[in-house]
Amino acid sequence: MNETPILDIKNLSVHFQVYGGTLKVLDGINMVVKRGQKVGLVGETGCGKTTSMRATLRTLPMPPALIPGGEIRFEGQDVLKMNAAQLRRVRGRGIAMVFQDPTAALNPVFTVGQQIEAVVRYSTDGRLSRREIRERAIAPLKEVALPDPERMLDTYPVQLSGGMRQRVCIAMALVANPRLLIADEPGTSLDVTIQDQILRLLHNLVEEKGLSVIVITHTLGVVRELTDRVYVMYAGNMVEVAATPELFRQPFHPYTRGLMAAVPRLSGGGVSDGIPGRIPAYMQPPPGCRFHPRCPQAMEICRQEKPAFYDVGSDHQVACFLYRDGGQPGGSDAQ
Repeated sequence: MNETPILDIKNLSVHFQVYGGTLKVLDGINMVVKRGQKVGLVGETGCGKTTSMRATLRTLPMPPALIPGGEIRFEGQDVLKMNAAQLRRVRGRGIAMVFQDPTAALNPVFTVGQQIEAVVRYSTDGRLSRREIRERAIAPLKEVALPDPERMLDTYPVQLSGGMRQRVCIAMALVANPRLLIADEPGTSLDVTIQDQILRLLHNLVEEKGLSVIVITHTLGVVRELTDRVYVMYAGNMVEVAATPELFRQPFHPYTRGLMAAVPRLSGGGVSDGIPGRIPAYMQPPPGCRFHPRCPQAMEICRQEKPAFYDVGSDHQVACFLYRDGGQPGGSDAQ
């Protein structure tokens, strides 16, 4: 595997100017995706996962969004400094995104063919003939195993089931042959059997094409099946990062352990209490570690300073003061 990162996010912050003040959503996050790597981005709803990826694509509405600091390097070039022509080359051909809700992602007044063909024209700068554009549009529909793809081009999204609409969204993302695919909660709005089909399809396509992929999800089972590296996110901060088997073998951050404990088990054992409290308000986020109001092992330093990342294993880092001296959680300094 080429060790040069395809995506390198450094100290990225994203704020939103709203009535009443500024929402400080992302607080200096860092993330690296290597070529051919499958990365999971996990955390509660509202923690900033989708915001970070939309910032990567430069699709956040500005204003109200603003990016006060950071770098987003795709194949070595800073996306935040790109002009319109450079962004056009990155979107679709470089980075593509499968959105969470296929019903909202597809325009109901245009046919499937019109929407996919628009992506083809955008990614090829209109250099292809109408026949070539149609052929390009049919190819990904075949790849996602939709029946009768030529007829599918002339159907409207409302005529399709939820699973078929999600497959169309995946086809739209793949039509320009991107190098990095972002999948935002793939299959979440579908029933479990169709969700499993979509996830298997996505896994097979990524393997066949050798794509790099970022899977945004709050479902740990999806991460375990689809990814080889995981970033755990809480309230706009990265709190733990490790290889997927290592993270599931031994999670270190109290938040990560809380997420693991909240997963229902088929063997029974009662219902988990979950993690008390809720994600803090971004208008006035707590000082220090943003998790400290909910953390059962919070210390005084957690209320005052933001923790750096500490090494706790081979390529396993955690942003928690419990490990600043190589200690174990639950030590005598926990309050």
